[in-house]
Amino acid sequence: METGISRRGLFGAGAAAAAILAGAPATARAASGLTLRWWGNNGWEVRIGPKTILIDPWPTRFKTGTYTSAGADPRTPLSVNRELIDGYLDRGLLRADHILVTHGHYDHLTDVPYLAQRTGATVLGTETHLSLMAALGAPEDQLAIATGGEDLTFDGYSIRVLRALHSATGTRARVAFPGTRTLSRRDRPRVIADLLEGGTLAYQVSGGGASVLDFGGSNYVESELAGLRPDVVLVPPGGAKVTEYVPRLLRALGNPRYVAATHWDDFDLPLGRAHDPNGGLEVLRKAVAAASPGSEFVVLDHLGEFTP
Repeated sequence: METGISRRGLFGAGAAAAAILAGAPATARAASGLTLRWWGNNGWEVRIGPKTILIDPWPTRFKTGTYTSAGADPRTPLSVNRELIDGYLDRGLLRADHILVTHGHYDHLTDVPYLAQRTGATVLGTETHLSLMAALGAPEDQLAIATGGEDLTFDGYSIRVLRALHSATGTRARVAFPGTRTLSRRDRPRVIADLLEGGTLAYQVSGGGASVLDFGGSNYVESELAGLRPDVVLVPPGGAKVTEYVPRLLRALGNPRYVAATHWDDFDLPLGRAHDPNGGLEVLRKAVAAASPGSEFVVLDHLGEFTP
């Protein structure tokens, strides 16, 4: 089953959301108190009552050449579009109590230090992620280290941190911009190659009667998933080097009710232009349908919302 949910009101195409549920029974379902909004790439907003948790927010989306034949230029300077971010914050379209960082690459971490400054949010990440963010100006008293295994309870929601793996690509199954750095380092990252992967985490956020599990890359540690039964799992396309990437994942999670696509768009393009550059979305849709036909496949437009 597939759900396509589009909300384009912020981009001039009307304020109403369109929902298409293909092949699903026309039965009423009680909505949970958890709502997801997609900010492009692996950027997610999880709202639970008055609380907001952001995962890998990156509204700036500067050009790197990632989806060209040459690939991302490692010398691309880092930049933060503060005017754009301020506009979202000042209009109440963006806020955060927590910000969760899955890994240190530019398309996941670059905007987080400024968002932490503006929102006062607590930021979770590995030692490398926190080192990079502190060097980029994140308030250090808001940074909380995570290694995987943490199960944390807050006012109205909980966060479970899982050890995970980054996507592996190419004939040698290599990780882009690998490496780590210590918290004691304070040299400022200047180009995208300076933002090291630094270990990868996955997060399950629960509250409002529902839970969502996010992977920032197309790989995972299967043993970490034992006993997890999220209502929604956010899955990136890819995983060609991972044995039974989609079937094994969904089987380990008990075939979740919803599988939502993440990290599938061309992030050289600005928000409002969600484009699948290499057909990965269709490959993922077919893989989910084959592996777990009872799961609903959810695809959102930029700033689209979904309540499980």
